[in-house]
Amino acid sequence: MAAEEDCVKFSVLFVCLGNICRSPTAEAVFRKLAADAGLAERIHIDSAGTIGFHHGAPPDGRAAAAALARGFDLGSLRARRVVAEDFARFDLILAMDEDNLADLERIRPDDARARLALLLEYGGDSGTKGVPDPYYGGKNGFEQVLDLVTAACAGLVEDVRRTLR
Repeated sequence: MAAEEDCVKFSVLFVCLGNICRSPTAEAVFRKLAADAGLAERIHIDSAGTIGFHHGAPPDGRAAAAALARGFDLGSLRARRVVAEDFARFDLILAMDEDNLADLERIRPDDARARLALLLEYGGDSGTKGVPDPYYGGKNGFEQVLDLVTAACAGLVEDVRRTLR
């Protein structure tokens, strides 16, 4: 049997500020949608933050509860910070908002191979460019994140499926 790395044909990294709300939600949603589409073994999926303040911490409990209620499990995920090697390891790095995208562009090494984009570029007509940070808000913010991320990740699955053909 081939090693997992030998099967992987595409890799994607989801990035927000602290890697405890939006990007782990996107990771879990995309992981499940990719698995449901039969693509799980061909895609390497991860998430990270542009700051390392929460390094090693589990996702925010509110994000985890909202996601689990919709069938997405964040339980095994732990926060980490984006590192220079990520720009070489991943094909696509998706920022949750324009501030995160600007931070990624600022730290991107000159020899980076990863393409940078906003996650919501894959979400159809959401009426917004960025996934809003729900950290300081109420429960509705986490539900909105899930709505936006699920739509965008569904579009991303279709895009990756075409890429892997």
